[in-house]
Formats: sequence, structure tokens, C-alpha cells
Amino acid sequence: MSQHFLLSAKARTLSLATVLRMTDKDAETLFASLRWAETGGKPVCPHCGCPTCYEARRPSGALRFRCKACRKDFSLTSGTLFAFHKLPLQTYLAAVAIFSNEVKGKSALALSRDLDVQYKTAFVLAHKLREAMATEMKGMRVGGDGEVVEVDGAYFGGYIKPANHKENRRDRRLVRNQNGKRQVVVVMRERGGRTLPAVFKSEGAALGFIASRVGKGTLIQADEASSWNDLQGRFAMERIDHGHLYSTQTGTYTNGAEEFFSRMRRAEIGHHHHIAGVYLTRYAQEAAWREDYRRGSNGALVRSMVGLALGTPPSVDFCGYWQRSAKSAKSAVL
Repeated sequence: MSQHFLLSAKARTLSLATVLRMTDKDAETLFASLRWAETGGKPVCPHCGCPTCYEARRPSGALRFRCKACRKDFSLTSGTLFAFHKLPLQTYLAAVAIFSNEVKGKSALALSRDLDVQYKTAFVLAHKLREAMATEMKGMRVGGDGEVVEVDGAYFGGYIKPANHKENRRDRRLVRNQNGKRQVVVVMRERGGRTLPAVFKSEGAALGFIASRVGKGTLIQADEASSWNDLQGRFAMERIDHGHLYSTQTGTYTNGAEEFFSRMRRAEIGHHHHIAGVYLTRYAQEAAWREDYRRGSNGALVRSMVGLALGTPPSVDFCGYWQRSAKSAKSAVL
């Protein structure tokens, strides 16, 4: 039996000890090289786009740049997800390294202990990283001519505790006995390609989204659920009844989608324990990103995640006085 990738030396290209030993200059150089990769790490003004900028450090030693065109000052993180940061850059690199090293997810409480920060700080930082992951999925389409896309759904949240006495218990599968918080994560997984999740109130509500994100000429494979019946008028489909078998000899199965839900369910049970409904989309997007890059080294994952965060504007959910705002992760759209 071949060795699992995560057990091989190729999976370990960056250690947390290496990140913690970085000097301020090392961290600044890394952030600059990732943010302005097209100019070789040379700063570009985020206000006017001018490439002629020079270093103008504060008396405290904080790195700032000044644009010769508009004369505005900016930092390495201005206009990014890490804008207005108060923690050292090494702490952000350590947070990304810890977050990347986890296979199925990292709880905010554990992250707060590792970084010695408040739980709220770790919670917001983790969600900003999830928002960075989600930028790869905006407008993404899967499938195409000759491609196979597996479609499936799994329900999360809305747990109803059974009554103590047997005579008071109700069938929790019925809609009238539910609390309305239960949502379904619908995933479209291209075989040998990318994973695209989305959250809906029911599987039937996802049909329009699926039709808009799956390319023409795609063969969709799904289970026997009646929710997917209407897709047969738009796509070539193959169905499999899980009550009889999980895969056919002709290659009809939804094992890839099931693997995604298995890992996401493990993340919910083993790490997060509870996922609030307004944040379910973000957790699903994180699970999809981890699924797609599970064969990448931890060093490559760290660089990719930092690059995404530095290429993403300030958070739509956690920026400014977000504690007092009515906004939530419901604003997260694909």
C-alpha cells in the first residue's frame, strides 16, 4: 500500500517554528512578495495604482510607503483583509500556518490559545481566512463537454432535542416538528476538478443555482432523491439508488460528493461542535477549499492563503463595528 500524502515529506515544507523565528524584516519581505508578486515585491499604491512609491517608516518602526503621485501613505495590508491590523505580521503568518496545517478545520477557541489572543480576535481572523478562500469560488463554473459533475446535498443545523418522556416525543423529520433553522449544503463536485458548495433551505431550491454554475454538455450524476428530477430536462443525468448500491460498474456514483460531506461533518463534530446558520456558507466554502487543495504541501497552502487574503478587499462581514451591525455572513455570495 502506498504512503498517504499527508504522511510524506512532500507535505511538510513549512514548520510553525520557521514562521515564529522570522524577523520583522523577513515577514515584511514575504508579505510584499505575495501582495505585489507582479512587480517582484515592489510596492504599488492601492489608492491610485502608481508603482513609484518609497519607504516612509514611522518613528515607531512601523513600515509605511508613500506614493509619489497622490502623496498618500499606505502599509503592506492597506486595502486587504488584514487592513487596520493591530497584531504583528508574524502573528498573522503563524495564524495562517496553524489554520492551514489542520486537515478538517481549526476551532476559534484552539486558535485563540495558540496565538494568545481573545476568542473574538481568533474568531474574526478565522472567518477572514474563510472569506479569502471563498474568493476563488465567486463566479466559478464546473463541468463542461465530456465532464462529470456529482451533485448531492446534506443538512446541517436546526437540531431538535428529543423530549425526555417517550409519549412526548415527535417525529423530528416532519417539517411541523422542526424549528426552521435546518439548512442544506448542496455541493457540485467535478470529477477530477473543483468543488463548489452553496447553502439553501431545501435541495429543490438549489436547481436554478446548479443550472447556472454547471457547464453545458456536462453529465450530472446524483442519487435517487426526487429533488434532482427537474435537472433531467437540462442535463444528461445518471442516477443511483443508494438503497441498493453505492456505485455501478459503469462508473455511476456520488462518492466524491459524499467524501466532501464526510470531512465537513467531521469538522463540525470534531472541531466546531456547532455551526451557526448565518456562517454555514463560509464553513462549506472552507471545506471545499481544503478538499480541492488536500494534496498541496503546507508551505504552498500558507502562501496561497496569504496571497488570497492580500488580494481581497476589507471584509464584507467583519470590518469596522461589525459587532453592532445587522450584517452577517448572509451577505456572502458566490
